[in-house]
Amino acid sequence: MSAQRDTDQDLQLSPSRPEARLVDLRFRALLGAAEWERLPADVRRRFSKRLSGSAAATYVGRITELRMNRAGRILSQALRLIGAPLPVCLDTDVASVVTVTEDGATGGQVWTRLYAKRGGFPQVIHSAKRFAGPTGLEEYVGYGVAMPLRLSVEDGALTFRSAGYTLRLGRFRVALPGWLSPGALTVTHRETGAGAFEFALSLRHPLFGELLRQSGRYRDQRG
Repeated sequence: MSAQRDTDQDLQLSPSRPEARLVDLRFRALLGAAEWERLPADVRRRFSKRLSGSAAATYVGRITELRMNRAGRILSQALRLIGAPLPVCLDTDVASVVTVTEDGATGGQVWTRLYAKRGGFPQVIHSAKRFAGPTGLEEYVGYGVAMPLRLSVEDGALTFRSAGYTLRLGRFRVALPGWLSPGALTVTHRETGAGAFEFALSLRHPLFGELLRQSGRYRDQRG
């Protein structure tokens, strides 16, 4: 209860106080106060860090599960054409590092994910969470491709679900038709202990089933 009160007090800082600049209320606003309070205190802290200028949040861990069916492997290789936003290697029990920094162009967040391989250089995946689009939050993977995301709290985990896919062509944003969609993406962030959490990603297609499932366990890097 004490940790929850501390976090709630942090979120209620007056904008006139210097400490308020360290708090980001945008994820809380998307969820709503009641849903936000259902999250563990460490999850609320993680998603209310104000990352601006040279600030960064870093999480270190290991990939514990990674599997793809045949259609998923074909898709992950095809998406190399737009920067390989999905894993291209099935190695597990390998090191992984996630770094979150500010997206200077939009004020959102750049998420950089490093996945080690048993042979060769690690794979590095970049995406940006932007507070924009039809749902108020989208994941931008580059080359004009973005996924509107819907937030919820499910079984105590912060859950991101895709709400379609869009392509920006010049000044225009076009919704991709269903037959071009790679499927429904679900990402969960679940607390597993003090300063530790599980990240899980699932991509499911209506015809080809679960294309990809990935999970990893990470810890906050403090200081």
